Amino acid sequence: MRCAACGQENPEGFSFCGRCGASLVAVEPPREVRKVVTVVFCDLSGSTELGGVTDPEALRATMRSYYDEMRTILERHGGTVEKFIGDAVMAVFGIPVAYEDDALRAVRAAWEMRAAVPELGLRARIGVNTGEVVAGSGDSLVTGDAVNVAARLEQAAEPGEVLIGADTRRLVRDAVQVEPLTIEAKGKGNVAVFRLAHVDPEAQAIARRFDTPLIGRHGELEQLHQAFDRAVRERRCHLFTLLGSAGVGKSRLVGEFLTSTGTRVLEGRCLDYGEGITYWPVVAILKQLGEQGEAALERVVEGGTMPNEVPWAVRIALEAAAADTPLIVVLDDIQWGEETFLDLVDHIADLSRGAPILLLCVARPELLDKRPGWGGGKLNATTLLLEPLDTDECRQLISVHGGVEDDVGARILAAAEGNPLFLEEMVALVHENGDVGIPSTVQALLQARIDQLAGDERAVIERGAVEGQIFHRGAVAELARPAEVDPQLIGLVRKELIHPTPATLTGDQAFRFRHLLIRDAAYEALPKQTRADLHARFADWLDAHGRELVELDEVVGYHLEQTARYHDELGRARPDLAERAGERLAAAGRRAVTRNDVPAGVKLLGRAAALLPEGSGAWESVFLDWVEMLVESADTNLDAAITKLAASGDERLRMHARLIRARLALDAARERSVEEASEAIDAARRLFEPLGDDRGLAGAAQLEASLGWLRSNAGATMASIQQFMQHARDADMNVDFIGRANVVRFGPLIWGPFTHAEMRAGVADLPADAHPRIVIESIIAEREGRLEDGIAGAEFMMQQLTELGLRVMVSAPMSSRASMLRRAGRLEESSSAYEEVIALQESFGQRGYLSTTLVDHAAVLYELGELEEAEARAIRGEELGSPEDFVNFSRGRGLRAKIAADRGDDEAALALARSSLEHALRTDFPSEHGGVHEALAHVHAKAGRNDEAREELAQALAVWERYEWTANAERVRALLVQL
Repeated sequence: MRCAACGQENPEGFSFCGRCGASLVAVEPPREVRKVVTVVFCDLSGSTELGGVTDPEALRATMRSYYDEMRTILERHGGTVEKFIGDAVMAVFGIPVAYEDDALRAVRAAWEMRAAVPELGLRARIGVNTGEVVAGSGDSLVTGDAVNVAARLEQAAEPGEVLIGADTRRLVRDAVQVEPLTIEAKGKGNVAVFRLAHVDPEAQAIARRFDTPLIGRHGELEQLHQAFDRAVRERRCHLFTLLGSAGVGKSRLVGEFLTSTGTRVLEGRCLDYGEGITYWPVVAILKQLGEQGEAALERVVEGGTMPNEVPWAVRIALEAAAADTPLIVVLDDIQWGEETFLDLVDHIADLSRGAPILLLCVARPELLDKRPGWGGGKLNATTLLLEPLDTDECRQLISVHGGVEDDVGARILAAAEGNPLFLEEMVALVHENGDVGIPSTVQALLQARIDQLAGDERAVIERGAVEGQIFHRGAVAELARPAEVDPQLIGLVRKELIHPTPATLTGDQAFRFRHLLIRDAAYEALPKQTRADLHARFADWLDAHGRELVELDEVVGYHLEQTARYHDELGRARPDLAERAGERLAAAGRRAVTRNDVPAGVKLLGRAAALLPEGSGAWESVFLDWVEMLVESADTNLDAAITKLAASGDERLRMHARLIRARLALDAARERSVEEASEAIDAARRLFEPLGDDRGLAGAAQLEASLGWLRSNAGATMASIQQFMQHARDADMNVDFIGRANVVRFGPLIWGPFTHAEMRAGVADLPADAHPRIVIESIIAEREGRLEDGIAGAEFMMQQLTELGLRVMVSAPMSSRASMLRRAGRLEESSSAYEEVIALQESFGQRGYLSTTLVDHAAVLYELGELEEAEARAIRGEELGSPEDFVNFSRGRGLRAKIAADRGDDEAALALARSSLEHALRTDFPSEHGGVHEALAHVHAKAGRNDEAREELAQALAVWERYEWTANAERVRALLVQL
């Protein structure tokens, strides 16, 4: 055991440190929590004038009556009076323990206070507001802006008025009538508030909706019907207990059941607060019986003269009511029932005979803490636990409530985890303001569940929440020292707050929060300083116990990041923790990129860069890695990141920004992009070579490869790629840029002057399942006429690149697939596929690639007979690209030459064909050389110059045979036969 004072390790069981004598027994500091509460401010109006005309003694008596009456009302509704300030009263609902209906209690108390003050000859203004505070012991129970707003509402109210805030109104919306107002609050500007017009003393704060179809639950509904049928058939009482966590749909299921039975129903509900309410639900039921319940009601009110006389009287009344018509008695929220009430229910279930009664008890799992043997041993008892809805049922429920976007729906599904109330409230919040946060209604309910836990259970669940939705026993035991955790974990499982789940760490036990929102509620109750301390301690524990985790750096980095963030928010910055977090996240981000998880790599590297000391060598390396991944994934943060580099005081960083911008300009075929790229390459080498900066030289080689590729020079491109890879190795670049260059090199291998053997040799150093090898085999299949194999390979690459987040690169296999569909004669499909590629490239601003895609699409339109549209697309492709993008002109003008020849314009056709040949010969692409000879053959053949046509076809055939384009060679041989 380590001494907190001097750090000395001491044997377990020591009470005092052997070095310094300090106590080793942990003393629990005063507990502070963050929580949502409802604050009531009540202030007298005109009290100063009253003091001037009233005898001091009489005034003192009046004020004492005022204070006593206000305290009585507030405490009867469950509020805690924090203080009396002059003639003002401030009370808090949610302290020390929160309840899900705290806001409704506060509003009902305020409404009652409004009526009580005039009876004392006084006038009052009241404000009620709900919000987050820090609560604890000391001079002030709560601190936070919610208190200030409540005071502002009270000050803005007229005498005799109650004003409530927007969050309060949202929490009590179905139990009140209000009038919307806008007030100007000091320090707040214009604030939307509501004047309370009426409070329904019986209504729930948020009424459950029964006007939508029942989703799922059909098996549970059948069990209820079977229990009722059994009670009717056997003419006896059957106890059916429906257990389920708050919001899981108990009330909805019961409502559906009751509407389908067509029999008499009596309903009572236990309250979670109040005095002398043991028989509250029983009184409600007996009143519904009318004359049949009068005798029993009298005994309940006045008490019996013999033991068990009240339960006996209630049972007799129910049996009499069920004599002619089967009876269903619904007792809701019995987990809040007093022991005497639960004894009464047991009495009826055990002793009722000769009358068909279904005693339907609805409760939360906490009932079993109070009565572990509830229903056990009774042959006429059924207990059913209502489980969450499954994913398909949740999607149906979202649809019923108006639907949301797919990504929003996925987030709601993940958070609600099958709880219908959580789901409905979150969907409603999205429809209201687009937010996918925790609705205040759900937050209040969950906070109440956490608040009502015993101290040790609460400490355990809060420390589990620090690890996350899944947490380990070992971590909780470490963070909760010296408390024992096993009994608490068992209790939390029984309360349906957590459940066992497979452990990630060998030899440990793991638990999962029943809902992510429960985890959030437990976590958010912790003060930020406590969160910071626990995250740091958990990171240290995980470093020692989680070596087997592949994601150790990412997880430890996250917890250190949280620690650093909370210290910043509290004004106690810890740069050392931030740097440790940044180093771990950077390592995780680079590993993610290496395994081709680009989206994760982008996020992790960005977070790391934000934590590391700006300007340090570690920051520079991480930031440059991050920018490269932003380029690759076309992330929206790219412009801001490049701008930051360009504004740096370091000339090297500004040069990196220039190189990246030049690359992007080439892709977008911007004006002067070729000249600017050439100038940037020269400037970079002048700067980086004397410094021996291999990373900078790698950037220059990368830009040079882009320039070579733009000019359709595969040989030059391959040489620049090799140069880039060498500099990357020498720079020991952390992100796997060499591996990413391997992906890029398949472009020159495919289009360059290489045979199939040479293409395969170019990627032979890569694993058999590496993406470049798959692409190469797909292209070879196409050229050999195995088009379906080629299409399948292209589709596989599309899927892989999409899943890897390489959105910029996915257009390449999409284009290959479109081309193969064309060669397979599936022209309509090919045209549609090209349209998809065009849309994607337009969205990324890839004008350089888009220009070529437009020309290739024009070739499909030509074969479909749409000559005018084909010509227009070809022209647009030529105009859109760079003047040095020779492929566009080779293909575009070759196609336009064929169109002119088809129209009989031989002169224009020859001019276009010769221009096409001129541009083709400036590339080393066999596809352009063979293609332009075929275009020239078409022009000559249309003009009747068959000898010249045969000569051009012979040259095309030589190209196709030299580079093993088997399918093209067969097509040209067929054309030669026709001539």
